[in-house]
Amino acid sequence: MAKMELKIMENGQNGMETAAVNSGTDEVGLVYAAEYTDGDRIVFRVDEKGYYVIQLDDAMGESLVYINTDNIEFPVPFGEKKACYSPKSFTGDKHLLYARKATDGEIATYRNLCLNRYDIHENGGCYPHASANIETRGESVFAAKNAINGNRENHSHGDWPYESWGINMDVNAEMLVEFGRTVTADKARMYTRSDFPHDSWWTQVTLQFSDGSELIWDLEKSDLAHEITFPAKQIEWVRLCRLIKADDPSPFPALSQLEVYGTEV
Repeated sequence: MAKMELKIMENGQNGMETAAVNSGTDEVGLVYAAEYTDGDRIVFRVDEKGYYVIQLDDAMGESLVYINTDNIEFPVPFGEKKACYSPKSFTGDKHLLYARKATDGEIATYRNLCLNRYDIHENGGCYPHASANIETRGESVFAAKNAINGNRENHSHGDWPYESWGINMDVNAEMLVEFGRTVTADKARMYTRSDFPHDSWWTQVTLQFSDGSELIWDLEKSDLAHEITFPAKQIEWVRLCRLIKADDPSPFPALSQLEVYGTEV
């Protein structure tokens, strides 16, 4: 059995102070009946690493994640950092948070191994986690984490629901998705941003895997999912790189969503 705790830490006059807390065994819920203020953080503590289903905001829903530390922190977004989230999230004076151990059935399911609605730049042990060597102007609406949040909407760009990974027109842009453990994968799907004619697209990309293999993936102009299958491989991460832009007047290819499908080892 896993002991766990959900806590809201507020930015008080004397530094970070506990505003609300609840604990449980194998599952825990927390109702926070107050408005968030800038600087607040959501803290989830567990006494064993493993698979958990977390809901840090009731407007965002649940995510099955792998946690390899005893403490993860999620800063409540404000200002520009909030632009990549639904305006319904983290607002108002009543918030429902929830976490539990994932069931054996959930863990064993063939699924999108990249999905994590609560990924953040300052990842502290919650996986999957996306990062990149470039993000357009450092803005939250163009952060790599947007490409693994489950939102496939790709017909515009900017604030939610059109957040994406923006590469700032850099031909050397790369995005890395780490799983935090070894998984078995055999399929990838990708939604390239399709705000035509503002956007361009990639004619070819490369997927590099932690086992040393790589896959060259030819693409075409489309707002639908690109899909590729490959022999099952055990990997700890996948890198999207060698992004070849189409011969198109627009200098703005971008990625709305990357999905890698498989199972736990």
